[in-house]
Amino acid sequence: MENIVRRKPALNMHRCAFTGYRPQKMPFGFNESDPRCIDFKRRVKETIQTLYDMGYRHFISGGALGMDMFAAEAVLELRAQHPDMMLEMVSPFDDQAARWSPELRARHDRLFAQADIITATGHAYTRSAMFRRNHYLADNADLLLTA
Repeated sequence: MENIVRRKPALNMHRCAFTGYRPQKMPFGFNESDPRCIDFKRRVKETIQTLYDMGYRHFISGGALGMDMFAAEAVLELRAQHPDMMLEMVSPFDDQAARWSPELRARHDRLFAQADIITATGHAYTRSAMFRRNHYLADNADLLLTA
């Protein structure tokens, strides 16, 4: 995957990155119709709206299942109301979603297709691929939102 910039961020733009548990570590697992998951995603979206109100415009997701994906989807929903919001998706290696279910892979691909910026921190899977991605998230954000 190559780096892509569809919209260039302003130099003084506040940046927030997302990270957190994968679904298998969350109490609701992969069941997104579980009331706990619905509430979790609602609170993530409300928090992103609050961050927007505080001046954050550039949001960075590592593209992983769980918190990364939920937050990126919330940014895209909110971007419909706030066109100055930017979503950056970070890919730790090419074809990160290759072993995911077709449904989850389609969600992953949709997020990358709608991102304003795509950053590749590596191309081949290595034991340090996720580590490099996580370093990018931490090094390029003013705030790290975790859950």
